[in-house]
Amino acid sequence: MQDTSVYENPLLSRYASRAMAENFSDDKKFRLWRKLWIALAEAEKELGLPITEGQIAEMKQYANDINYEDANAFEREVRHDVMAHVKAFGKQAKSAEPIIHLGATSCYVTDNAEVMIIDDALDMVTAKLVNVMDKLRAFALRYKDLPTLGFTHLQPAQLTTVGKRAALWLSDLKLDYEDLVHLKSTVRLRGVKGTTGTQASFLDLFNGDGEKVKELEKRVVAKLGYTAVYGVTGQTYPRKFDYNVLCVLSQIAQSAYRFSNDIRLLQHMKEIEEPIEKNQIGSSAMAYKRNPMRSERMGSLARYVLSLPVNAAVTASTQWFERTLDDSANKRIVIAQAFLAVDAILNLYLNISENLVVYDKVIAKHIAAELPFMATENIMMECVKAGGNRQELHERIRVLSRQAAAHVKQEGKDNDLIDLIKQDEMFRPVWSSLDGILDAKNFIGRSSEQVSEFIAAEIDPILQAHADELGVSGEVRV
Repeated sequence: MQDTSVYENPLLSRYASRAMAENFSDDKKFRLWRKLWIALAEAEKELGLPITEGQIAEMKQYANDINYEDANAFEREVRHDVMAHVKAFGKQAKSAEPIIHLGATSCYVTDNAEVMIIDDALDMVTAKLVNVMDKLRAFALRYKDLPTLGFTHLQPAQLTTVGKRAALWLSDLKLDYEDLVHLKSTVRLRGVKGTTGTQASFLDLFNGDGEKVKELEKRVVAKLGYTAVYGVTGQTYPRKFDYNVLCVLSQIAQSAYRFSNDIRLLQHMKEIEEPIEKNQIGSSAMAYKRNPMRSERMGSLARYVLSLPVNAAVTASTQWFERTLDDSANKRIVIAQAFLAVDAILNLYLNISENLVVYDKVIAKHIAAELPFMATENIMMECVKAGGNRQELHERIRVLSRQAAAHVKQEGKDNDLIDLIKQDEMFRPVWSSLDGILDAKNFIGRSSEQVSEFIAAEIDPILQAHADELGVSGEVRV
């Protein structure tokens, strides 16, 4: 039963998936700590330190059986989370208690575990991102030929297509995907470095044998499933990595924010709507309203994520010498919540993108209101071909366009420019061909081809590489 007497993080209770919440759970973190202690003990034994198979076996016996009550009691006593868990682990694996954490500093477990958790979270984000790309791909191809008004400065401009606009959203995500791939390629563990990164404690354990210390780190990292390790560190892994992570998450949020704003504008224009459920209420007062709740929530969460990279930048900038602890409490909050928020954003993006509703007749109506102005150059050129004077035609169209604009803006009438042209003898040569000239598809350029070419060349290879991860839908919990 929910405890309503204390604050509850809405990222957990309302927005993010359980899978992402579990990834940043204490349980996963402390299991990784024990995995790290076991890997260290195994490698130290293999390289000749007096550690027995029995000690390692007992550690493995309790690897996932964490005695939280003991750990919490120890932390209240010693005010140190890592030592509290060393003591709790040692209370269970009694024979191994003397060698748990041998030669290590706290950041051996905290930092290596954090990198591994972030690494897993990046995989989860990537999987959802490519699923959004898959939904937008289908939408873009379905509507690649449907003309719609393009806008610059939020003013009607040349026509584009609904699918071409979706390709712009898709292009943003492709850039984010590339940044994710690059970021993943930079992931590396802190490794086995000791208190200030000098490996002095391990050098002492191995009686000055530096080669054994190097081999120890190599073996520990391999046991954890990694090959890359930072060549030099202080006590922590470089906090610039956290900044890079938050920058990539911010870029995903930027793309989602842009999409959500476009959908909100389109829903205002009644051209495209996000999905709405049968019993969904748009307003407590105005029963008729169909508010773009999902898109608004995307923007709201995205705004939060956009604010986070500067936090990590400050942390990276204030690492005094080999490290300071003022990043610890901050990191417990910022990294996890950034991933939880992006996870929630992508859940919404999935849900919206696979359930968009397109109102083609409204789109056509809006085109009809603006296309006569856009077609004037085509009309003028056809008249020139029939023997007309370009300069005289230009001036006449300018006058008629002003009249039609006044009818629209000052009198609230429909755009009647074509009717005015049909009544003007100067344009008689094109009267019979006006309908063909005004076909909206004459004004979309290569939009259709651009969509097909872009998707085939740049999107399909990505989706093919992630084919076994596709087919995910987005859940909106509340």
